[in-house]
Amino acid sequence: MMSAATRPLIGKLVICGVGLIGGSFALGLRRAAAVGHVVGIGRRRQALERARALGVIDEIATDWAQALAGADLVLLAAPVGQMDVIMAAMAPHLGPHTVVTDAGSTKRDVVAAIHRHLGQHLAQVVPAHPIAGAEKSGVEAAFAELYCGRKVVLTPLAQSRPEAVERVRAAWQACGATVVDMTPQEHDHVFAAVSHLPHLLAFGLVDELARRDNASVLFSHAASGFRDFTRIAGSHPEMWRDICTANRVALLAELDAYRDELSRLRAMLEAADGDALEAVFERARRARNAWAEGLPVHTQAAE
Repeated sequence: MMSAATRPLIGKLVICGVGLIGGSFALGLRRAAAVGHVVGIGRRRQALERARALGVIDEIATDWAQALAGADLVLLAAPVGQMDVIMAAMAPHLGPHTVVTDAGSTKRDVVAAIHRHLGQHLAQVVPAHPIAGAEKSGVEAAFAELYCGRKVVLTPLAQSRPEAVERVRAAWQACGATVVDMTPQEHDHVFAAVSHLPHLLAFGLVDELARRDNASVLFSHAASGFRDFTRIAGSHPEMWRDICTANRVALLAELDAYRDELSRLRAMLEAADGDALEAVFERARRARNAWAEGLPVHTQAAE
């Protein structure tokens, strides 16, 4: 029998949505010897079979009653648009000792779904968001080091009990992540600016160019600058559809601010104001380089 000294952090882990994010969480915990048994549940049996064949999960659950029996932790790693249906399905089978967390890129909508369906279990629910990913999706893209050195944001509920928060924090730390806390509202405003808007712009630019009559010519001449700027347009369309619609209020505000910046840049171009353009480029260069070097990025007033 396993002693307390050798018992893993998580005896039984359930992952709903065994793709890049959920699969890498399981592999990261396996690498740290922090999980005993991993159960996968989801919409597509074929994907779950592949996850089991790759050693990402140990067992495929066909229903939530089977999945949740004796579970220590559940990670909901499905697209945020599915959270409402998933929580409604799992709620009748959720015991008092199972901690529930998620990996959704938006939080206020997830928190709303939690209150709708898991209202009797708020003490054991800890919303979260790992700031990690890649343009590739699916369990084949999962790897154990995905979260090493990356941030994970926890947005605990007012009702989340401290032990549940610490269990989720410890799980992500075992994967190599740095864990920080935010409110759901702060989270959604921050990531509308630095994640959701860049994805929206990258998808929009590639789509606009691809619809032109000379698209083949344009793409045949695109080089590293285009590749770097548009890399994230290779991301999962369903996931980003759900993120953008779920966080549309904050995203619209950021899109309006960016539209104002584009209008300002257009006016500079129309006036052939090279000095003003260079000032913008220099401020952007300083901020980008400071961020890339891990230095603080200070507010820079327009000159």
